[in-house]
Amino acid sequence: MRRIRTLVLVAGLVVVVTARAGDGAGPQPGGDVFTAIVGTILAGPVPAVHGTDGRHHVVYELVLTNTEAVPATLQAVEVRNRANDARLARFEGDQLLGMLRAMNARPAASLELPANESRVVLLSLAFSSAETVPRLLDHRLDALAAISPAATAPSPISYRLAPLEVPARAAPVLRPPLEGKGWLVVNGCCDGTGAHRGAILPVNGRLYDSQRFAIDFVQADAEGRLVVGDAANVRSWVGYGAIVRAAAAGRVVASRNDLSDQIPGSLPDPHTITVDNVDGNFVVLDHGGGIYTFYAHFQPKSVKVVRGDRVEAGQELGRLGNTGNTSGPHLHFHVMAGPSPLGSNGVPFVFSAFGLATIVGEASLDSALSGAASLPARQLLKPTKRERQLPLDRTLIDF
Repeated sequence: MRRIRTLVLVAGLVVVVTARAGDGAGPQPGGDVFTAIVGTILAGPVPAVHGTDGRHHVVYELVLTNTEAVPATLQAVEVRNRANDARLARFEGDQLLGMLRAMNARPAASLELPANESRVVLLSLAFSSAETVPRLLDHRLDALAAISPAATAPSPISYRLAPLEVPARAAPVLRPPLEGKGWLVVNGCCDGTGAHRGAILPVNGRLYDSQRFAIDFVQADAEGRLVVGDAANVRSWVGYGAIVRAAAAGRVVASRNDLSDQIPGSLPDPHTITVDNVDGNFVVLDHGGGIYTFYAHFQPKSVKVVRGDRVEAGQELGRLGNTGNTSGPHLHFHVMAGPSPLGSNGVPFVFSAFGLATIVGEASLDSALSGAASLPARQLLKPTKRERQLPLDRTLIDF
């Protein structure tokens, strides 16, 4: 069984901040330069987030567009601290290719940037402390591209583009949407290019990445099993039916409660998935201040709230299920800057407190999701208390 997927499309990355108004790429060090390749940052300001690895993560997408008829080839993307021009990271070769996505949300086949086409670079930076996170980032592109409007063949180019401001504000602090022990983070932040990192979608005339920091929660029992019995039966999954609770007080702005569970083991036929049913039965809460939380894949007929209801932090919303575009029972949870689960930009968040039990290896995770093997038994684990952190991918945590 593949890792649980919650969207048909995968591509993209995470946005952390946009350039300030009037603060474009600006003149290059030697004056204005013709730039066949232009760059933009996808979405609006998003702060760094403190992860369970102790580092502060800045995650965003850089969209590169070749505006000329001459094909281009990307060679390197550098991220620099605009305050002192110090190089923070350089991505090239196979590493850069692994971060590159075509506009159809699929991995790019090569570093080529064809004429009049765009690519998305999935960027993720990590810093040792909040104090070391730069407030202004800059990007330098090395490539082969047109050096003038009259060029008929590519030439080496190197120039700056897409400045980025990283706001100093802290990520919202939420209570966990689940309770109990043995919750495994699947498709989580911040490294890699998994299902959520790549879920950039064209919605309502714009590109959005609502799932930058999304988590799929799957529960293990005391023996480390995710599935006990027939993996094709939703009720064999340990977490099926778990109570899902509001992560903060707020108002219900959308919900759905009428879809049936999918059969675990594979994703539904993509031809049956639409923007209306991809999330299954769900709830969206508005917490004020431009912060919304999203809970997806509830059991049929288990959602207890409707649009307009006021809810308190910790109030039951429904039961964990397997509705929508999913291959196994889990709770999909993310935080966003607008009310639309797909047409809003994802923002980082932290949970007030939880216990970190272990980090699961990729092979162990894939095996456990198929029901073929178990995660470490609870008696072998000694969870450490964590506060105001984002659980990263493949962490096993207790609420």
